[in-house]
Amino acid sequence: MRHLPDRTTCMARTRVRTGMRTRVVGSLTAALLCAAGLATPAATASGATPPAAPSAKLPDGLALTPPMGFNNWNSTHCRAEFDEAMVKGIADIFVEKGLKDAGYQYVNLDDCWALPQRDANGKLVPDPVRFPNGIKAVTDYVHSKGLKLGIYTSAGTKTCNSAGFPGALGHERSDARQFADWGVDYLKYDNCNNQGVDAKQRYIAMRDALKAASESTGRPIVYSICEWGENKPWEWAADVGHLWRTTGDISDNWGSMLSIMKRNLPLAKYAGPGHWNDPDMLEVGNGGMTDTEYRTHFSMWSIMAAPLLIGSDLRKATPETFEILGNKEVIAVDQDPLGKQGEVVSSQGGRWVVTKEMKDGSRTVALFNETGSPQTVATTAKAVGLPDADAYALRDLWQHKSYNTAGRIAATVPAHGTVLLRVSADGKWAHHPPATELGLKGGLYVEAGKSADVTSEVTNLGRTAAQRVSVTLGAPSGWTVKATSPSTARSLRTGTSLATSWTVTAPSGTKPGSYDLRLKATYRSPKGVRAETVLPLTAQVVVAPPAGTSLLGDLPWLSATNGWGPVERNTSNGESGLGDGRPITIGGKVYAKGLGVHAESTVEYYTGAACEKATAQVGVDDETIVKGTVAFEIWADGRKAASTGVLTNAMPAQELSADVSGAQVVRLVVTDGGDGIDSDHGDWAEATLSC
Repeated sequence: MRHLPDRTTCMARTRVRTGMRTRVVGSLTAALLCAAGLATPAATASGATPPAAPSAKLPDGLALTPPMGFNNWNSTHCRAEFDEAMVKGIADIFVEKGLKDAGYQYVNLDDCWALPQRDANGKLVPDPVRFPNGIKAVTDYVHSKGLKLGIYTSAGTKTCNSAGFPGALGHERSDARQFADWGVDYLKYDNCNNQGVDAKQRYIAMRDALKAASESTGRPIVYSICEWGENKPWEWAADVGHLWRTTGDISDNWGSMLSIMKRNLPLAKYAGPGHWNDPDMLEVGNGGMTDTEYRTHFSMWSIMAAPLLIGSDLRKATPETFEILGNKEVIAVDQDPLGKQGEVVSSQGGRWVVTKEMKDGSRTVALFNETGSPQTVATTAKAVGLPDADAYALRDLWQHKSYNTAGRIAATVPAHGTVLLRVSADGKWAHHPPATELGLKGGLYVEAGKSADVTSEVTNLGRTAAQRVSVTLGAPSGWTVKATSPSTARSLRTGTSLATSWTVTAPSGTKPGSYDLRLKATYRSPKGVRAETVLPLTAQVVVAPPAGTSLLGDLPWLSATNGWGPVERNTSNGESGLGDGRPITIGGKVYAKGLGVHAESTVEYYTGAACEKATAQVGVDDETIVKGTVAFEIWADGRKAASTGVLTNAMPAQELSADVSGAQVVRLVVTDGGDGIDSDHGDWAEATLSC
């Protein structure tokens, strides 16, 4: 759920355009009080007085590793399918599919489980249609499976759903006791309709209520603070809750996941056993990303020691979804008892290295490729904190294979992909075959009926030799692939490579789009152990750009990722649907043509080394009223060709122009300008490409 705070007391019932969703904030009561001049930011609808200072923290021993489980919101929202049968069905699937054995514990209910009104005694009432036997019966069923149940409410007068279910502000003690009596094990506490009451006071009030309920009933409850990072909870919430949201809500698209990851990564020092940064639930399996992107999502959440709460409807999940969610080697990274969150080693040019210290002294290393084309991502054992050694054991956590390396840790990572490795100086490295890096020089952009030249390269990273090396490149049926230089080698010593030139031809008439290719190297260790490295590739069948000057809003792009909703042609970025944008408007001026995006975003165009210049009038769209920032960049292949400074919605459009001569691909990039606010609509007005 995308939840926005009550930014001012007197914005009651005001529609706030944020770029993520239009949210009604405040309440009618607050609006009337405000109009009369009687309300203050500390007032609550119930008249309750929040505690003035924190007391002792919640009991120790809970959430010593990041919580793992399920939450229904991302897949069902408030639809009728969210009911008792679904919750019980998820518990059954946890057991039947091995997710319980993999570490998943919590089956959590989100908003809409209650009736809109409390009963005569002020108690919460479960919706009798959704939960005809009440919450206690569902909890008992979940507990009978050896699992735990979570529930949801808000630190305001109402929850975040527009129907306005009762929140807990002013009812903390009563609601916490009710949850404990039902046997609830986990509380997600949201931030809507908070009447301007100080966040720390509101969340401390529920902490103390949960503590009191636990002492009375013997039911400890994990406390999840969901105030979207608005008040920097990582700085104060370690003594209040067990986990805290660091960002706004995630959406099931690459841009949203990426922007949230980037905001959570710098907060590593605040995480540890019993207190975790929470970048929101998993979208794995909901359909808005590829399996490669979902593996990145799961890998990065795990190396960040994030809570792993499944957000897809497991009753409809594919085998690939279960394979990702059930990967015990990746889960072990998340659940490592040392409790360290991974830290960034490098991130230049969208090539990320993130490492996480493990309790056994090993390091987990994520080689993550943010960009839209394969990239070599590399580091060393020393750079990730390992001691000097003759060689190291290296375990690929997605391929479930072990290798040895002389110290270099590297891979050619597919677009939007992540290679997740666990590296150790364990002295047993010689039992494993050498690691190899398999890569491709030159982008696979093919015009139908014409050949494209590319070069593959396999490099031995291991301390031992790679013997009887053979490289193959597989393409779709009907395509022609030909090696024009040797594709085999008798032996490769440490650090040496085999380079092979290839011509790739797509048949005439092949439709533009993405096509799968497969580059594979096979080899043997000195002890005869057979090994292979496989690099999945995507060839883009493209159309040459037209001669002259063209409007980018009218040209086909190679790829487009966006922080919220789709990139829009010739309108601003709207909500989550395609075509719901408004006229592009910067500084009061309306532009008929261009691209509407939402930071962070990337739009890529094939230019085939035939274009010279890209230009645009850029700025924050006038409909963005939150005071965030953006910055615009134009990239020519791997070179940043032009960029703006930081722009705000108070500034007029600025002209951005770049020399893109010789580039195969031009990328238009919008970042958040470094402020971490995810509510900025950027416009590429009158964007053109001259070829």
